[in-house]
Amino acid sequence: MHTTTKALVLRTVDYKETDKILTLLTRDQGKLTASARGCRKKGSAIAAGCQLLAWSEMVLYDYQGRWSVKEAAPERLFQGVRDDIQRLALGCYFAEVAELLAVEGLPSESLLSLALNSLHALDKMPDKPLTLVKAAFEWKAMALAGYEPLIESCAVCGVDPPKEPRFHLREGVLHCASCREEVGEGISMPLSLHTLTALDHILHGDPKRLFSFRLENEDLKQLADTAEAYLHTQLERGFSTLDYYKCLEYQMFR
Repeated sequence: MHTTTKALVLRTVDYKETDKILTLLTRDQGKLTASARGCRKKGSAIAAGCQLLAWSEMVLYDYQGRWSVKEAAPERLFQGVRDDIQRLALGCYFAEVAELLAVEGLPSESLLSLALNSLHALDKMPDKPLTLVKAAFEWKAMALAGYEPLIESCAVCGVDPPKEPRFHLREGVLHCASCREEVGEGISMPLSLHTLTALDHILHGDPKRLFSFRLENEDLKQLADTAEAYLHTQLERGFSTLDYYKCLEYQMFR
């Protein structure tokens, strides 16, 4: 059976001498694995479309439950991301998170749109701080995966907005500083009212305008630090691509 679909290449693994195994996030079938035979040969017609982070139109062939790439034409390669090692590392982190959150064979158009919009921001929005793009992606990805935090009011006393707001990483709720003991064990991190406004925009605003907000200095640091900590707490794992990105970030600011 043949099918034509558009897919974002989330991961590539070299296989044999000239092949690759691809992890794809498709518009109509969600995450799937496909072999790309001969794509590493010089002059291969499918090589460009099978690159990591390529958004491509593909013709896939299903034989006994295994997908193979027959045709692959790239529609967007996000060249601005590929030309900057820090942006490329961050884009690979987005792909690794999306691969973990996506479910095999289950369409997830919202997650795909988030990944593509985030890569677009890295590619075409040089004025947006990478810290802002990363934090927005992490918060929105968690919400789409069923981990949306509750930020409307204090989870204990109901005050809106909470007094001296804190966000509890394990419970995923907001609370007043004075209500800390009632939330339970775990780490709570401070969020300013400016940061909460930005977070509300990320979670509940128009997805097409995900990055259309501004935060600076300590407010942006709060948003970013809490996003990363929340993702790690809920998913209970680290990401090698994030480690590499942070290594590059550290080297740049030495």
